[in-house]
Amino acid sequence: MKKRASIALSAFAIGGLVALTGCTAGSAPSEGQDKVLKVAYIKTDAFTALDTLFTTTKADFEAANEGVTVELQPIAATDDDYKIKLALSQRSAETAPDIFYEDTTALRADADAGYLLNLDEYVSKWEDWDQFTDAAKEAGKGDDNSIYAVSLGTDTRAVWYSKPVFEAAGIALPWEPKSWDDIMEAARQIKASSPDVVPFNFYAGTGTGEGSNMQGFYQLLYGTELGGDSLYDSETSKWVTGSQGFIDSLAFVDELYTEELALTPAQALDPNIWKSIFGEMFPNATLGATIEGSYTPSFWQTGGSYEWPGYVDDMGATVFPTQNGQNPGGVSMSGGWTLAVGAKTADPQLAFDFMAMALSKDNALAYDNENSQIAVRKDVAADESYIAANPFVRTVTDIVEVTNFRPATADYNQISAEVQKANEAVITDKASPEEAAAAYDKAIEAIVGPEGVIQK
Repeated sequence: MKKRASIALSAFAIGGLVALTGCTAGSAPSEGQDKVLKVAYIKTDAFTALDTLFTTTKADFEAANEGVTVELQPIAATDDDYKIKLALSQRSAETAPDIFYEDTTALRADADAGYLLNLDEYVSKWEDWDQFTDAAKEAGKGDDNSIYAVSLGTDTRAVWYSKPVFEAAGIALPWEPKSWDDIMEAARQIKASSPDVVPFNFYAGTGTGEGSNMQGFYQLLYGTELGGDSLYDSETSKWVTGSQGFIDSLAFVDELYTEELALTPAQALDPNIWKSIFGEMFPNATLGATIEGSYTPSFWQTGGSYEWPGYVDDMGATVFPTQNGQNPGGVSMSGGWTLAVGAKTADPQLAFDFMAMALSKDNALAYDNENSQIAVRKDVAADESYIAANPFVRTVTDIVEVTNFRPATADYNQISAEVQKANEAVITDKASPEEAAAAYDKAIEAIVGPEGVIQK
């Protein structure tokens, strides 16, 4: 989860679809009128890179296409709320955008729902398509193996730690934990040496939404015995229940919070806690470590939300270890957002052309550098400025070797919500790890049916 400013869901109910109304995407303009392309995407205090990208592309595209107006429609929302608002906009040609920011986890469901334009014929004629990695191409595929979106970039997760805090606790640097026990040992050591420092932030619960899974629980679950099949069994296409790894992961969370090695539950459930973590705690050396995405330096770089030149010297990054140090030795989660063309657009070729310009080498390079993204274009990855833009780029890129991707199924969002609830029940002492895991199993079976689960 890239952290983004939060807006309560009720605001959407009150505001309706105001931000997405305007020129109809599904009908051609009357004769003599300019063509209008509507572009919907997230823009928050912490995430402005996409707005920069589209503002630049808008100016260049309008200059190259007389009579075309690009209408930018930035939406201030969390990732989850943005997806809800986008889904609501797709119900009508009056509100559906022509081009929009699309999460890979929602892509297959949205393609099945008929919201996304099939891009096969367009990418087949696009010279730049060969520059995209095979993994990036896979990210944009629907269940029918057709392309419905094009990747903007990807990310990995790492443990970001404060060198001053670790040095004060007498922990040797560089820190390279090999197991969950190593994480706990370091956290206890920090607490003993610096009582005013939060040893280890671990996102958990519904407050931070999907981020509490991606930057929290999944780092544990995917590092247990079942590895990449810990949440969803790829061979049978069924959701895993009855897992000892699920219980073990919740037990780790319980231990961390019970020993007060993490934030308080109230802080953890604050959707905006990340602002304190990156804007205050790390710069002031009052936090030992957290799990966060490869984009983390973008918060502190020049132009970022919390400019802090000292991060280059004061921060370290390492891969999160597996439960007992078993192969592959580390674990990460990767996500990624794409650009898609709406199925209701009045001019598919024009909309694709805008998207292609936004994803050109120069634009992709600028976006990846500003947003600390892992490049999905080969020519961008080889560019010297990309390599030099972020002192941690090699570390977070190497973690790709042990990364995992969430199941891109239509019911994933419901499953994700149940994972969050299980974690929240544990950190708030409403359930033991065993009880929370049992409640999770029951909820999952209710969502997908007995035939949709497998006990492992």
